[in-house]
Amino acid sequence: MPLDILVPFWGEPALLRETVRSVLAQRNDDWLLTVVDDAYPDESVGAWFAELDDPRVTYVRNERNQGITENYRTCVSLATQDVVVLLGCDDVLLPNYVDVVLAAAAAFPTVDLIQPGVQVIDEHGAVVSTLADTVKQRLMMPRTRRPRVLSGEDLAASLLRADWLYWPSLAFRREVLVSTPFRDGMPIIQDLALVIDVVCAGGQMLLEPTLCFSYRRHTASASSAKALDGSRFRGEREYFRQAGDQVAELGWRRAERAARTHLTSRLHALTLVPQAVTSKRPGAVATLLRHAFRPGTAPE
Repeated sequence: MPLDILVPFWGEPALLRETVRSVLAQRNDDWLLTVVDDAYPDESVGAWFAELDDPRVTYVRNERNQGITENYRTCVSLATQDVVVLLGCDDVLLPNYVDVVLAAAAAFPTVDLIQPGVQVIDEHGAVVSTLADTVKQRLMMPRTRRPRVLSGEDLAASLLRADWLYWPSLAFRREVLVSTPFRDGMPIIQDLALVIDVVCAGGQMLLEPTLCFSYRRHTASASSAKALDGSRFRGEREYFRQAGDQVAELGWRRAERAARTHLTSRLHALTLVPQAVTSKRPGAVATLLRHAFRPGTAPE
C-alpha cells in the first residue's frame, strides 16, 4: 500500500520544488504525492508540475486562498491510502523516509501516528542545531534507540509540557485524520491540538528514531513572525486552557498540570523579550511577559 504524501502549499516555489524532488528521490517508490496549491500568486508553480512526467504526482490548485487550516482539511479529504503524511512545502525527505515509515506502520499496526527521526536544516539546507531543537530533542523528547510505543496520560503530559513533535514529519493512519478534525481559530498550534485529541481518544504514537527527515526552520515562518509580535502566545494560552479542561475530564492530573503550567511555552516567550525590545514593539513585550509570568490569566 503506497504512502500517501500530501503537501499543502503556500510559500517559496523554489523550496517546494526541492521538497518534491526529495520525494522523487526516495529509494522506495511506493508512494503517491499530491500538492494542494492554496492559490499562491505565481503561475510558474503549476507550469513546473505540468512538466513532470510521473503518474504518482498530482497537482491541485484551489480556486481561492483557503488559509492554512482549511487547506489541511482539503488535503485530508484527498487522502486515499492507509498511511498519510502532511508534508511541509519547504521540508525535505531523506532518501529512506518512505522505507522507514512504511516498515514502521507494518511492524506496529495498532499505532495511530509515527514520529520518525528528524534533523533540522536552515534556509540554505545546512544542518543546524538551534536552542529550541536542542531542548526538544535532548531534554523533552523521550529517549529511545529502538521503536517505542507511547500513549495515554504519559504521552499527553509529555507533549503538553513541551511540544517535541515535528508535525510535517508525522505519518498518520488515514482514518485517524479523517475522524479527528482540525480546530478553528488556532492555526499555529493546531498540530499539537490534533495530536492531543488523538491521544485523549486512546490513540498510540510510535517513536521511530531512525533519521529520515529534514525539518526546515527559518525566521520567515508564520510561527516565528507571530511569536515575535506576541500573537502566537495568545493562541497558545487559550489552547492550553482548553487542553487543561480536556485532560481533566479524563482524570489525567499530571497532564492537566502540564497544560495549566505550559512551562516551555512560557520560557519560549521569555527568550523573545530582548528581540521584541530591540525591535521597539512595546505591545509585544507586554504580551510576551504576560504569557511568561501569568500563565493562569485570560488571554488579552
